[in-house]
Amino acid sequence: MDGIQLPHDVLGSHDSLRHGLPAFKNDMLPVHPVEIIQRTSKSMQAQTKRTLLERAYGSAFPMKMDIERQILTRFQRPTGLIPSSMLGLESLTGELDEFGFEDFLNDPKESDTFVPQDMHESMEVRLGLSKGPVSRMFF
Repeated sequence: MDGIQLPHDVLGSHDSLRHGLPAFKNDMLPVHPVEIIQRTSKSMQAQTKRTLLERAYGSAFPMKMDIERQILTRFQRPTGLIPSSMLGLESLTGELDEFGFEDFLNDPKESDTFVPQDMHESMEVRLGLSKGPVSRMFF
């Protein structure tokens, strides 16, 4: 079993506000087997699906799906009022059939503090023409 890998250095400079108080007890405890299964289940399912497709349709079909996945992950709407739904990627991966709590809870547009982004500022930040926050919520 693998231990928990911390993204920060416990012995060196530790940022307690971002990573919490350092505790060596948490570093020494082994990870629970269910946690390992939960972390690796999605990648294992994708690898199993790829192997099954390769055995059924040949090695070209999974490669074609990988190319389509790369193309669909690049396609995004410009930032603004309408968010990018990534519908093509969801249909390719089969996530359209899943309905999680994030689909109906915690929509940021329904909150009281929602401020719409300025499309021109966000495109300048995305293209590297200006530096700064994309949203006016940081002003």
